[in-house]
Amino acid sequence: MVGQPNHKHRFTVAEMSGADPYKLTTGLIVPRPIGWIGSISADGTANLAPYSFFNAVSGMPPTFVFSPGRGGRKDTLANVREVGEFTINVVTAEVVEAMNATAASLPADVDEFKAAGLTAVPSTTVRPPMVGECKANIECVVIQIIDVGHPEAGNALVIGEAVEFHIADEILDGTRIDQARLRAVGRHVGNQYSNATDLFEIIRPD
Repeated sequence: MVGQPNHKHRFTVAEMSGADPYKLTTGLIVPRPIGWIGSISADGTANLAPYSFFNAVSGMPPTFVFSPGRGGRKDTLANVREVGEFTINVVTAEVVEAMNATAASLPADVDEFKAAGLTAVPSTTVRPPMVGECKANIECVVIQIIDVGHPEAGNALVIGEAVEFHIADEILDGTRIDQARLRAVGRHVGNQYSNATDLFEIIRPD
């Protein structure tokens, strides 16, 4: 309630260990939109993986970021570095189980589209395919990749600019998206997700 400050526990990041800073980050910044990223290797193997460190950062031109980890094998990051293109496939209630299936660690030569039983639809402008079952897809070209955080356990910030949007007629009103029909899904902490269907309005002040 306004006017009644909460008692808070203080955490100093430099004094924390292990995954504790990550747990606080992912537990507080919620719900996070999910960037279901389609990519392709230089030799033509398609890849599909979800990232909840994802968002839009500009509307003119439409610009998006996602942030894969740099530790261990990261097919998506290797692909976008090599090919410089990716697709964003919007995660909704209808495809959330398939999205979760593509989070599994599979060998680099495995096509996650096929493994999850999804339709890989050819893009119009970029080489990576799109998820045909999604209500919305965005084709993007990479404009910059920035390494952030710990040199070994940190992330790469991939910045991409949209070149094509593909939107299902059922959720469109001109260029406005019907949020109730979209049925977007957000990422929380651990195995928790939420449906973006509990909508309310607040009128902005002048």
